[in-house]
Amino acid sequence: MSRPDSATHPASIADEAVGKAAPRVRALVLAASRGPDDPLAKAFGLPHKCLLEVAGEPMLRRVVRALACAPEIADIAIVIDDEKAARQALGPELAARARFLPPKDSASASTLAALEDLWREQPDMPVLVTTGDHALLSPEMIREMVRAAMREPEADLLVGLAAREKVRRAFPEVKRTWLKFGPDAVTSCNLFLFRSAQALNAARFWQQVERNRKKPWRIARAFGLWPLIRLLLGWATLGQAFELASARLGVRAVPVLLSLPEAAVDVDKPEDLALAERIAARLNARPED
Repeated sequence: MSRPDSATHPASIADEAVGKAAPRVRALVLAASRGPDDPLAKAFGLPHKCLLEVAGEPMLRRVVRALACAPEIADIAIVIDDEKAARQALGPELAARARFLPPKDSASASTLAALEDLWREQPDMPVLVTTGDHALLSPEMIREMVRAAMREPEADLLVGLAAREKVRRAFPEVKRTWLKFGPDAVTSCNLFLFRSAQALNAARFWQQVERNRKKPWRIARAFGLWPLIRLLLGWATLGQAFELASARLGVRAVPVLLSLPEAAVDVDKPEDLALAERIAARLNARPED
C-alpha cells in the first residue's frame, strides 16, 4: 500500500502525467428522504429534499447532470424512496440515464445494499458514491477522484476531502464539521470511490457504527480503543489516520484533497442552501474560457 501521509493531492484537470485515458466508473447517488419531518423539505413545503432548487434547478438534477456530463461515468444509480419525485426533479432526459434503487432502513444499510448489488453485476468497475444534496458537484471534481485512483492503483477506497484553510479562504461564512489531524483540518466532500469489493468493509463498519450509536463502547471495541483515542484527540496526522483506519477495517483507504473548495458544500440546513445559491450564482457569472 502506498503511504497516504501526504494525502493524494489534486492534479490539474489536464493531467498528462497519468499517461493514459481515465477508466470508466459507475455512480451511486444517495438521495433517500429523512422522512416526513425532514426540516428542509418541511421548511419549503416540498415532499422531498431533492426537489429543493439551487440556481433554478432541483438539487438532484444538478447532481445527476454533473455525473452525466462527466465522461468517466458509465452509468448512474440513485437510491431514493420516491421515484416519482426523482423523475420530476430530473426531467425525462436525465431520468432515462438513471436507474432507481429502493432504500433500506438506514443510510448505511442503503449504501451497502446498493454497492453489493452493483458489485455483483460488474465486479471489475469501481463505484463513485455521492449524495443527492451535493448541489455544487461538477465534472471536474469527479475527474479529480478518478485521476487520484489512477495514481493510487493499490487503493481500495478513496475519500474526497477538503482542507479547512482552502474552504474558509473561499467561503468564510461556511459552517462545517472539521476533522483535526495533527496540524491539518479537513472536512468531508461526500465523494467516495469504491474500487474493490474489499472497500465494502468500510460500508459495513459504517453500518455497525449506526447500529451501535447509543453504545459507543462497542464502537471503541470494534475499532480499538487506543487508535480511536488517537483519532479523536487529533494526535494522528491525516496519513496516519488513514493508515490506522485501513489496518482496522482491512481496507486500503486513501484521502484525496480536492482542489475545488465548493466540493465541501452540501445542503443540510437553510443556511447551507443560501450559501449554495450564492456560490452557484458566482460560478454562473464566471466568463466562459
